[in-house]
Amino acid sequence: MLQLFDLAGIYFRAFFAVPTSTTSPDGRPVNAVRGSLDILARVITDARPTRAIACLDLDWRPAWRVELIPSYKTHRVLEPQSAAAATVVELAGTPHSGTPGASADIEVVPDELSPQVPILLDVLAAIGIATAGAEGFEADDVIGTLTATERLDPIEVVTGDRDLFQVARDDDPTVCVRYIGAGMSKAAVYRAADVATKYGIPPGGYADFAALRGDPSDGLPGVPGVGDKTAATLINRFGSIEGLLEAMDGRSTGLTASMRSKLTAAKDYLLVAPKVVAVAADAPVVVTPDSDELPREPVDPGRLSELVREHGIGGATARLVRAIAGE
Repeated sequence: MLQLFDLAGIYFRAFFAVPTSTTSPDGRPVNAVRGSLDILARVITDARPTRAIACLDLDWRPAWRVELIPSYKTHRVLEPQSAAAATVVELAGTPHSGTPGASADIEVVPDELSPQVPILLDVLAAIGIATAGAEGFEADDVIGTLTATERLDPIEVVTGDRDLFQVARDDDPTVCVRYIGAGMSKAAVYRAADVATKYGIPPGGYADFAALRGDPSDGLPGVPGVGDKTAATLINRFGSIEGLLEAMDGRSTGLTASMRSKLTAAKDYLLVAPKVVAVAADAPVVVTPDSDELPREPVDPGRLSELVREHGIGGATARLVRAIAGE
């Protein structure tokens, strides 16, 4: 099995789940590092993958998505007057080389979290867990591309982002989603049939479904008055937003006057929203190192020992090392 980790989603979740009073020997917070390592240890123990890749946001708010929907993630952008004092925030979601992402905007990230991201990436590198990113694309797109191009092993995507339900499939190789958005105690694995049961649509229709109902967390307004049930009904009936738009131009579609009015008012949004919500399947993904094989033991034990001593993360690191060893 190949496990794909939505790493930014994991370390954000870990940061808020573990108190910032969890610190290194010199007093710096390492709560996100410890929490992320524990999450990875748990999901690796559960799934027993032979391959694993931590997927990164090299551009958390791609310009091509913002061009289509200007409100996309606007609420997460740091105000200009605060940006000068927060350039370190750009490091979140970038490779451990420290190269900033391509986005000109700076994402609002807690001050205590930003310095922890390079530490986490250094630990993963010392253990030997591969990372992957694509310039101008989000981690979702990296995951979408890797799932679309994998031909050998079944895949499990570990994420707290419901948008990634769209990659679930029963075709060989299969893709399932381990959703941790409700917390690790309520983590659940969704296969294509599970997504269809939960939302009433096939996974391939999830992007259009999400675009219709909207998603405030991503700045997607949706169609006012259209919730989950109505969105599912429309996608099942017309197949896609494209099919719905074509039906809107007809006269015998069975759409009520009220629904037709709502959809017509949102037509400009509906023309572009599916492109924003759909994950890319052809992003220029670079995996580092070349092999994504999960090692049975750390590839750089000396460096890992240095990181453990410096940051006081021995317990969480040991649990992850035992997990990849299959203990």
